[in-house]
Amino acid sequence: MKINEIRDLSTAELEAKLQECKQELFNLRFQKAVNQLENPKRITEVKRTIARILTIVHERELQG
Repeated sequence: MKINEIRDLSTAELEAKLQECKQELFNLRFQKAVNQLENPKRITEVKRTIARILTIVHERELQG
C-alpha cells in the first residue's frame, strides 16, 4: 500500500487497516514456522505497511 493511499484514509479506517495488517503478519509468521510460506517477501511488505500506517497515525496525533 502506497503512502498516498494511506494518507487518504480516515483515522478509523487506519485503525482497521492496522489491525488487518497485524493479523496478516501473524498468519504469515505462523506459515513460516510450519514451512508453508509461499512468498517470504510478503512479510517485509506487511511490516513496512504497518510502519507507514503508524507513521501517519503519529503525524496526525502531533497535528492535533
